[in-house]
Amino acid sequence: MEQQQHQLQHFIHPNHPLLFNPDDDKRGYRCWGCDEPVYGPSYSCKECWPYYTHHKSCAELPLGLHHPFHPIHPLILFPPWRYEDNEIYKCELCKEYKGEHTYRCSRCDFNLHITCASLAPTTMEPKFHHHPLTPFWKWITFTCDLCGKEDKGVPYQCHLCGFWIHGRCSIFPHKVKVVRHKHLLHLTHSSLEFHPSDSRFCQICVQEVDTCYGLYYCSRCDFVAHLNCAMGNKENINLQEFKDEDEGLELNESVDSTCKVKKYHMREDGIQTATEIKHFSHEHDLMLTEQLLKDQKCDGCVRAILSPFYSCVKCSFFLHESCANLPKKKRHPLHQHPLSLLPMKPSKDFRCYACHHKCNGFTYSCETCRFRLDVQCSMISEIFTHPGHDHRLTLSSVESSQNCSCCDSRTYPIFRCTTCAFALDFRCATLPHSTRYKQHEHPFALSCRAEDNSSEYYCDICEEKIESKYWFYYCKDCSYFAHPKCIIGKYPNYKFGGTYTFDYHSHPLTFIEETKDHPRCNKCNDSCEKFIYQCAQCNFYIHKSCL
Repeated sequence: MEQQQHQLQHFIHPNHPLLFNPDDDKRGYRCWGCDEPVYGPSYSCKECWPYYTHHKSCAELPLGLHHPFHPIHPLILFPPWRYEDNEIYKCELCKEYKGEHTYRCSRCDFNLHITCASLAPTTMEPKFHHHPLTPFWKWITFTCDLCGKEDKGVPYQCHLCGFWIHGRCSIFPHKVKVVRHKHLLHLTHSSLEFHPSDSRFCQICVQEVDTCYGLYYCSRCDFVAHLNCAMGNKENINLQEFKDEDEGLELNESVDSTCKVKKYHMREDGIQTATEIKHFSHEHDLMLTEQLLKDQKCDGCVRAILSPFYSCVKCSFFLHESCANLPKKKRHPLHQHPLSLLPMKPSKDFRCYACHHKCNGFTYSCETCRFRLDVQCSMISEIFTHPGHDHRLTLSSVESSQNCSCCDSRTYPIFRCTTCAFALDFRCATLPHSTRYKQHEHPFALSCRAEDNSSEYYCDICEEKIESKYWFYYCKDCSYFAHPKCIIGKYPNYKFGGTYTFDYHSHPLTFIEETKDHPRCNKCNDSCEKFIYQCAQCNFYIHKSCL
């Protein structure tokens, strides 16, 4: 580089000089040297602006240097990518590929990002260790006492107790707030808290934690998390403003009731029951009823209607008593923000984040982002016991390669067992324990294991083979078998048959799943095959998507 007054000829841009800008606080463009926003003094090319902008410090870096991390050869300043294949260099210190200038030894293929090359403190005093740590100025193979990974590099060591860590591990924050836990977690060198024989599981990924190394820990709740799991589940809040207390942290789920009681009835056992309510999701009053209904679904959870339930005498709107009393707001371990209960508008639906089914029932929705849960998935606790498994299951918030043990699908999120290799996804966790199929006179029970694994079973609906190691439905009275997907249908979280009014048509329209004759849509003129609104009074059909 040849520096002149107020300009600089830089190797990254030989065509034009970079001109000095004493105050560049209006732009915030990213620096071509370190890939960070540029504010304050900088260099940039006026011919190609805003490209080739550099911080003043990045533009004036020396072209070569001797570094203690690689003392045998000098390091030369290079752009982030290789000229021959345009690949980005991997830094030997942070082990990452970043778009920033790199000090490089071509003979040894040794690379240091410019930011890492400048991070060479003689002493660091991390809060998770009692003594200062100093760099061991030699390139060696060692196991980090914090993350537990074996690596090559320059470790930081404690001369008093033989504690060794990566330089990059020193940046783990001392405290972190994760979505899955209400208290702050503290970075702990586990040998100070746990006996080496303790068997602990990370409550974020539900995998075993090696208690010989570092972890994040809440001593009040005995909550343990891997370092990287805690960072991946970190809540974006100001820790200085966070009150790490038990009181006031839980969302009051009784505030803002979803219904107003209009009439009560005193039962013989002295319990007062609401017999008529006005629910926020429906325009008419709802009456409590005990009668049995066939082939009807709750408008809230979109499951078969069971007594007691509330119904509208003017239209086919039904709510389980439990769904009528759902909290208006709640928190869920899969999401950072509070969730609000909302009904779906006619012709609208959503995809549940947990089970990935589309649904037109109630949703717990985030007002800040697009996160949504259906009612069934929202009610499952993060630690629960399913009748189909002998051990407790814990919700994992980390994607993995483990398939659901009940259907063999690979999905996320999933529940895991800490005792065995069993896993359960939300679709199987929310399968009804008993269900009916069309005109079949007996209910089908969910079977979690075959009585005889040596026998072959076939679905009486699709007539294809049933894998006995996966869950299926079974009618004991008739010895009928069925795949879950065959008996609950292609759209288990949709309620069909509801009647609604729209401005587009003068008569009420009924929402139906599909038709056999595939009539033409009265708006787009394409064939109506599924998700159709039909007028019972005239020959009118329209796609749900056309409304």
